[in-house]
Amino acid sequence: MLDNLHECVRIGEDLGADFVEARFDDLTLRTLQRINDIWQDIQFKSRMGFAVTAYVDGISGFSFTPSSDKKDIRLAAENAYKMAKASSRAAKLKLPFDGRDPVKSKKSDTLSVKVHPKDRDLTHKIDIVNREIDAAREYGENIRNVRGLWGELYGPKMFVNSDGSEIDWEFLVTDLRIMVTSKTDSGAMVIGAESYGGTVGLEAYETGEHTPEVMGEKAGKNAKEQLQAKACPAGKFKALVEEELVGVLAHESFGHLSEADFIVTGSSPLSERLGQTLGTEHASIIDGGIPDIKKYGGLWLPYDDQGTPSNQTTVLDRGVVRHFLHNRGTAKKLNQEPTGNARAVSFVFPPIPRMTNTYFLPGELTEDEAIEQLGTGVFAIQSSGGQVEGDGSFLFKAIRGYWVENGEIKYPIREVALSGNIIELLSHVEGATKELKLSAGYFGGCGKGEQFPLPVGDGGPKLVIDNVTFGGEAQ
Repeated sequence: MLDNLHECVRIGEDLGADFVEARFDDLTLRTLQRINDIWQDIQFKSRMGFAVTAYVDGISGFSFTPSSDKKDIRLAAENAYKMAKASSRAAKLKLPFDGRDPVKSKKSDTLSVKVHPKDRDLTHKIDIVNREIDAAREYGENIRNVRGLWGELYGPKMFVNSDGSEIDWEFLVTDLRIMVTSKTDSGAMVIGAESYGGTVGLEAYETGEHTPEVMGEKAGKNAKEQLQAKACPAGKFKALVEEELVGVLAHESFGHLSEADFIVTGSSPLSERLGQTLGTEHASIIDGGIPDIKKYGGLWLPYDDQGTPSNQTTVLDRGVVRHFLHNRGTAKKLNQEPTGNARAVSFVFPPIPRMTNTYFLPGELTEDEAIEQLGTGVFAIQSSGGQVEGDGSFLFKAIRGYWVENGEIKYPIREVALSGNIIELLSHVEGATKELKLSAGYFGGCGKGEQFPLPVGDGGPKLVIDNVTFGGEAQ
């Protein structure tokens, strides 16, 4: 396959392209979904094909083919060049970039796991889902619905470009999820949910806190606790925000604002704010593709889809905007280094600036100290989605939470809806706990430019934040 990619580059250059990139993906996807006693979804798919991006005068042209026939691969390269050539005459925003030293992949770029999903059959994965559902039923109460999910995505990704780079590595993400829906005496539906995923093998689900039994038990017990939960009060309160929801804040409300295609077009509120202080000294946000998976979790992405090695990019440094998330063209335009953030969902899409693992850095507090610092307010836990606007305004729902008074947890609350603007919120971050946790998975993912779902990671520590707006029971 690498020979075919080199041929794509040669064809584009012979036609007159300034630069050519060629990619090949051969990814396998498996999805399992059981709702109550019925298997709703058992899918096995392949996502294999070639993609070519040609650049002419700072404008890109893109083409792809699922075929391995040399004629079709050649045609894709020719079409990419023709599209770039035709577009270069009329385009107003041009993003040329310089050549760089060639990148050569290493064996260690593929993160090894003990039990790869391809080494276990369908029966084994069905059993995992069955076990978590059985555990959830055992520990839940007034259950109306139990949903168990398993997902896996893996396979080789190859890349060649005009620099002479040659990259060959294997992508992997697995994901186990459980959601329990119970009904209160008044008829309200409440949820308990657990999930774990990222670049991990099946051994991650065999012991410890992420076995099907433990995850099912937690989801069942959390749903049961929610049966007696009170509605979250409305108003402005100090909050302690748990790691998963902190990750959503980092990704949805700030990470997208940092993507450099929005910066160069002036459509992000961060466009003119490089070097400005937006947050407190407790607010630092990182994006990086190669976290310590064993220690923190997350997604392993040693290269982006332009062949740039992943960096650990400090986007926000103790409240100060330091860097944006780039492809090669936007990096050149803004006089910054490429960050390894040019990503595509699959070979049918061109790479665009996207996040990898986006997270707040930890601080010095223990969880007990954070609750004490919270004093009186809301402890918000887990995310169940929400809405985000291009100016950084957000409305998020936490699955559950606790009302805290004078540093003591008093009672559970449900349907916790918090809103605000991330830039304003950053100025109210008062502290962070020591422990960093990253989350990633097969399900969900990031959406942008009609490219969905892109696997990403996010997370952080628990954050103490003052003056957070809570809307009471979310509708």
